[in-house]
Amino acid sequence: MKVAILDGYSINPGDLSWDPLEKLCDLVCYDRTSDEQIIRRSRDMDGIYVSQCVITGEIMDALPRLRYIGVTATGYDHVDIAAAKAHGIAVTNNPAYSTEAVAQHAFALILELTNHVGSYHRSVLQGDWYDSPDFCYMREPISLLDGKSLGIVGYGRIGRRVARIAEAFGMTVNIYSRDPEAARKSDILTLHCPLNSENHGLINRDFIAGMKDGAILINTARGGLIQTDDVLEALRSGKLAGAGIDVLETEPPVRPHPLIGAPNCIVTPHIAWMPRETRQKVVDVSAANLASYIEGGTLNRII
Repeated sequence: MKVAILDGYSINPGDLSWDPLEKLCDLVCYDRTSDEQIIRRSRDMDGIYVSQCVITGEIMDALPRLRYIGVTATGYDHVDIAAAKAHGIAVTNNPAYSTEAVAQHAFALILELTNHVGSYHRSVLQGDWYDSPDFCYMREPISLLDGKSLGIVGYGRIGRRVARIAEAFGMTVNIYSRDPEAARKSDILTLHCPLNSENHGLINRDFIAGMKDGAILINTARGGLIQTDDVLEALRSGKLAGAGIDVLETEPPVRPHPLIGAPNCIVTPHIAWMPRETRQKVVDVSAANLASYIEGGTLNRII
């Protein structure tokens, strides 16, 4: 079986081995594949793996040999599932591989916004502690999580893991799907829901107006969940005390992006899912999915 990984770099920039997959098939791996290269690189393949490459029905029409598409992520909206079904192409994904990693990153953003560790470290490097008349000094206010409330939008695997961490910090957890007032009464609001047509732009001016004054917004889910200009306005006015953003609607962003450099806004480059252990899990599950397909099984089959 001939298989191509079309965009493998984000999963394996060189610190992992593709050996689990190479044992199962004749494997070719490309770091990146442009839209114009997809058909040419896939034409002789029985299967392909994709992370971000968009696989349309038209592409499938041009690939009569293709019988398997492995998505090396949880979301598979970049693959035309209806077209794959019509072509008799099996599609698998990697569910739940990043639960712990994304929950951890959400709290990394929260803690940076409440404890400002990076800012204080830079201050020390600049010599401020050497010059301090006291044994400590206040550069930015530090706030305690214990006794605060965390609102969670999206209470799936990641949302539940975030809730357990919050409770360990002594926080009260408000679940938006059970209590729409969660946004109004939460000190921190964190997004962990999939993006769909119903919630696109959910965090807009009206939504933010209903949030607690001085709340913090965290988004490690999908960039399209927020209205960028409305969040920027809220940060500038102080309605939002801070924001921690790991995802943008267009990635990589187009320069200049309004939230990059915005006041009290931390932006990381879609890395919540990226610990080495998590990426190794992607490789292992992808191999298990392919082995199951070869044997006639349905492990993590979408169709």
